[in-house]
Amino acid sequence: MNKIFLEYVWLDGHKTPSLRSKVKIIDWHPAPSRSIALSDIPVWNFDGSSTNQAPGNDSERILKPVRVYQWAKHHHFVLCEVMNLDGTPHQTNFRAHLKSISPQADKEKFWWGFEQEYFITKDRQILGFPEKGYPPPQGYYYCGVGGNQVVGRSLAGSHLATCLGMGIDLTGINAEVSIGQWEYQCFAKDTLKSCDDLWMSRYVLFRLAEDREWDIDLNPKPMSGDWNGSGCHTNFSTEWMREGTHGYDGIVSLMKSFEINHQTHIDNYGENNEQRLTGLHETQHINEFSWGVGDRSASIRIPFAMSNNEWKGYIEDRRPASNCDPYRVVVSIINSVLAA
Repeated sequence: MNKIFLEYVWLDGHKTPSLRSKVKIIDWHPAPSRSIALSDIPVWNFDGSSTNQAPGNDSERILKPVRVYQWAKHHHFVLCEVMNLDGTPHQTNFRAHLKSISPQADKEKFWWGFEQEYFITKDRQILGFPEKGYPPPQGYYYCGVGGNQVVGRSLAGSHLATCLGMGIDLTGINAEVSIGQWEYQCFAKDTLKSCDDLWMSRYVLFRLAEDREWDIDLNPKPMSGDWNGSGCHTNFSTEWMREGTHGYDGIVSLMKSFEINHQTHIDNYGENNEQRLTGLHETQHINEFSWGVGDRSASIRIPFAMSNNEWKGYIEDRRPASNCDPYRVVVSIINSVLAA
């Protein structure tokens, strides 16, 4: 086959970004052993007036390829930044902002792990919820097994295997607290790649759900009442944290910086997050900042393993919503770490 499918993927201009895509077919005559590289992929364009990124009388925006993932033998997903016609980053292009501060982050040697929670839906109804009323209350679903406790395992498992095959380092999955809710963990030692991988893993999840005539709901509180919402808990560490160089005092100083910048973090942690961060269901209230060892009701959880190992390890920020833009989350965390 001398044709290759390039599926360009980008973020639109809505307050909560949605993923968009379109496919370009190109001729491909490489040496048999050579995979397509980023330099082989042409810049493209799209109608920004249909994605909330341009007016109708000036609608063309540029798709700049920034990372390529192999989906199938002759089919690749191409993650793109949105650019203006003059080559500058579009105002919705938060990846470009992260890239501009990446050299500072690289000096700190950040590692990142995102815990992406999501609900599976069909016809806008959460799987496992009856057409009328509610399923049995929470308590049996978290890490559950069996058809009455878990729905959608086939999708979660397929998503895990597919992402691993594409070079996205998922480190695990589990059924979550609500019926129809799942989580996967996405890890990377490279700051830009960690965020790129999370966005692409979301895209893969939506594509696989589409094949089953299902959908994915990333709203932080898709079902009101006594049901857990969905977060994107963000685990991070720097070299000094992993080595315990600054000890307990360093962690206290870091938490003070996070407290000072709490509102900035909240402003960048996802739309409608106040519906989730209520102080209930393993959350701290959105207007409060707290931290504690092993405390899942706090804004920041210090794992017990860290406090029990000379303060060496990582920290979990529990505030980001499931619909957050990881580029914005990571920038906020980097700035607070650097300011500590």
